[in-house]
Amino acid sequence: MKFGGTSVGSAQRMKDVSKLITSSGEPTFVVLSAMSGTTNSLVEISDYLYKKNPEGANNIINKLEQKYIKHINELYATEEYREMTAKFLREEFEYLRSFTKILFTSFEEKVILAQGEIISTNMVTNYLKECGIKACLLSALDFVRTDKNAEPDFNYIREHAKIQLEANPGYQIYITQGFICRNAYGEVDNLLRGGSDYTACLIGAALQTEEIQIWTDIDGMHNNDPRIVQNTKPVRQLYFEEAAELAYFGAKILHPTCIQPAKFAGVPVRLLNTMDPTAPGTIINNEMEHGTIKAVAAKDGITCIQIQSSRMLLAHGFLRKVFEIFESYKTSIDMVCTSEVGVSLTIDNTSHLTDILDELKQYGTVSVEKDMVIICVVGDLSTENVGFETLACEALKQIPVRMISYGGSNHNISYLVSKDDKQRTLQALSDTLFKD
Repeated sequence: MKFGGTSVGSAQRMKDVSKLITSSGEPTFVVLSAMSGTTNSLVEISDYLYKKNPEGANNIINKLEQKYIKHINELYATEEYREMTAKFLREEFEYLRSFTKILFTSFEEKVILAQGEIISTNMVTNYLKECGIKACLLSALDFVRTDKNAEPDFNYIREHAKIQLEANPGYQIYITQGFICRNAYGEVDNLLRGGSDYTACLIGAALQTEEIQIWTDIDGMHNNDPRIVQNTKPVRQLYFEEAAELAYFGAKILHPTCIQPAKFAGVPVRLLNTMDPTAPGTIINNEMEHGTIKAVAAKDGITCIQIQSSRMLLAHGFLRKVFEIFESYKTSIDMVCTSEVGVSLTIDNTSHLTDILDELKQYGTVSVEKDMVIICVVGDLSTENVGFETLACEALKQIPVRMISYGGSNHNISYLVSKDDKQRTLQALSDTLFKD
C-alpha cells in the first residue's frame, strides 16, 4: 500500500491511514511519501544553501520544525511517544542545520530531500506502536538501489527486500520510505520518475505481493479529465498498456514508468481513494478487455515541428538524419506523421528548440506551431475492433485537427489540436464515446 503526501498531510490523516493499513489484519508492506509541502520546503532550503545563504535556510528549517512540533501533540496520546518523537525530530532538524555549515553540493541536496520521507515514516511507525500494532520501520536506503544508468536495480531490490523481511519476521505492518534510494555508488539518491509510486511497484513486484495499492485523493483513473469535462466516470479496469498510455498522455494520477515492474511481475495495481476508502477504484492488470474504449487523456505544452524537403522524395536516410538531431539534444518525440515530401513531429521539451531548428534547416523548410495539445483515446484499437477509430474521428468533425497518429499501438489513437480547442475536443469525445 502506498500513500502520497496529501494522505499523510496532517495528524488526522496519519491516523486515518493507520486505520486503513491495519484494517485487513494481514501482513502489509506500506510505502509513505513525505507530508505534503515538506519536499517543497526542503527544496527551498537547498536553494538557499546553493546560494550560500545559511540564514535563509535556517529560517525555513525553523518554520518546518514548528509545523512538525504541532503535529506531535495532535498525533500521540501518551507522553512516552510524544517525547520519543520530539527527540527524533530535534535530532532531524539539528541534522538539517548541520548542512548550513559545510560545503553544499548536489550530493548534500539529495540527502536533505530524503529527510521528508524519513520523518513521515518514523512518525507513523511510532503512532502504530502506540496503538499496539506490531509495526516495523525498514529503511529504503538499505534495499532500494539504482544501477549505473540511474535505473532501479531490480535484482538487488528483490534480494535485499527479502533479506530485510527475513531479518524482521512476525510483524503485521512493514513501513518504508517512497522516492528515496541509494545509487550504484552507495550515495543517497532518489527515483525521480514516479517517486513513491515507483517504490511501491518495485517492492510489490520484488516480493510478489497479492496486490499493489496506490492510494491518492481521487477515485481511480477517470475516463476523461474531471477538472474540465462534465460527467466523467472512474474506469474500473485497465490493461497495463492502456494505463501506461493514459499516464504518459496526461492522466496525472500515475507516472507511466512506475507500473512497468508490476506488469512484468504480473502483480495487479489498484488505484484507490484515501478520502473514500470504500470506492472500488481502478484495477490495472494483464487482462485485456476487448471491444471497449476506456478513456481519453490530454497532454499539454506540445510543440509541432514540420520539415518539408524535396530531397526527402525517394531518399533513404532522411528520417534517420532528422531523428539524430533530436537524439543529440536528448529530446523525446511524441507523435510522428510522414508524407512523401515532409515529416511532422511533436515534442514537449523545448529547452533546445532553437538549436534543433537551426540544424533541421539544413534538410528543408521548417515551420513551428506552439501551444498545442495531444488528445489520446485509449482502449481496444486493434484492427479486429472495427469502427472505433471512425467514431473518434466523427466526434471531432467540427474541430480543426493538426495531426493524427494511429497504428503505432493497438491501444491508442492520438490527435493534435490547438490548446484553445482542448476543452471542446475532450468534451466531444466524451459525449460520443462514453454516452450511456
